[in-house]
Amino acid sequence: MQNFLAYRTEAVHKVSVMETIPTITFPVIRGLQARREYYVAMWTLRMLRQISIFDEDELPPELRAQRTLNKARIPEISDYIIDNPDDYVFSALTVSIDSEVSFEPLPGQDKLGLLRVPMDARFIINDGQHRRAAIIEALEQRPELGHETIAVVFFLDIGLERCQQMFADLNRYAIRPSRSLGLLYDHRNDKARLAKLVIMKSEIFRDIVDMEKSSLAPRSRKLFTLSAFYNACADLVNGLATGNLVEDADLARGFWETVAEHFPLWGQVREGRIPASEVREGYIHSHGIALQAIGKAGNALLHSHPKDWKNYLSALAMIDWSRNNATLWEGRAMIGGKVSKVTTNVVLTTNVIKQALSLPLSDEEQRVETAHLRK
Repeated sequence: MQNFLAYRTEAVHKVSVMETIPTITFPVIRGLQARREYYVAMWTLRMLRQISIFDEDELPPELRAQRTLNKARIPEISDYIIDNPDDYVFSALTVSIDSEVSFEPLPGQDKLGLLRVPMDARFIINDGQHRRAAIIEALEQRPELGHETIAVVFFLDIGLERCQQMFADLNRYAIRPSRSLGLLYDHRNDKARLAKLVIMKSEIFRDIVDMEKSSLAPRSRKLFTLSAFYNACADLVNGLATGNLVEDADLARGFWETVAEHFPLWGQVREGRIPASEVREGYIHSHGIALQAIGKAGNALLHSHPKDWKNYLSALAMIDWSRNNATLWEGRAMIGGKVSKVTTNVVLTTNVIKQALSLPLSDEEQRVETAHLRK
């Protein structure tokens, strides 16, 4: 209570001092965290451009309160706003104010009031600098968005060390969701919607694709991840998609279920007759690289044989997919005995499948194949 009364006395003193100083005034809600007062306001997007934010890019890292702005990220975020004007969403910005401020409660209120900030105060963004930069860029193209609002949380800056600690604390537990989970919850990405629809409508893939994780634990009961299946589906329908989600999903599901018929181990995993880990440890065909390679080869097959493509897929069973077959897979799908997902390895694995399906290699695929054979 004493601390609170001391703060109120100090605030009254600041008001009297600041009455003669030009100020910015905006309504806020006052809160308390770790015995420190902070304020929450709603700023229009236009205000983000009008209020000066301290730029510390020229300072060395140890003297900055924030990482430098990565300008390559801004167009992507800006496009997100422009492309989704009716349903974009942003979390609050976190800003430190490097100045004395005063809070004036509204009559009969304790937490609601007006925050007065000197015109020459410095605002330092602790979290959200890329959002702010992207919003400003978006306003250049869509100025009508300027009246919309974003929440801003203000802390009183009490020095560089505290400001740097805030940045560290705000990012300490920020964990980016797995790519699979991001795709699962993404309803704007047509390719993600296609992959999810194929999985949900397929009896076999529904049970062997992990929809959340982007890497499988050794004891996982799944064979593939959603992110791997997404890549494979995207490559499969490249240049073939009609834009009708249901029709495109039916084509992709028909292809993948026909492929599954030639990999009986997949069905045994689904039925619980054999552990998924045992299949992944023993065979290349149960890894994301093979799934994507099959998708790439399948795309060429569907283009070359749109009517009778199913007749060619039996050749998949003629390939020796065993990881013990180092003569075939080492340097192609594996590096040092471990499955590799880099682009060159995907191409080399695709080449094996295309040759088994009697499909010609593209110029780029032939170049990669020739380079591989020279080693």
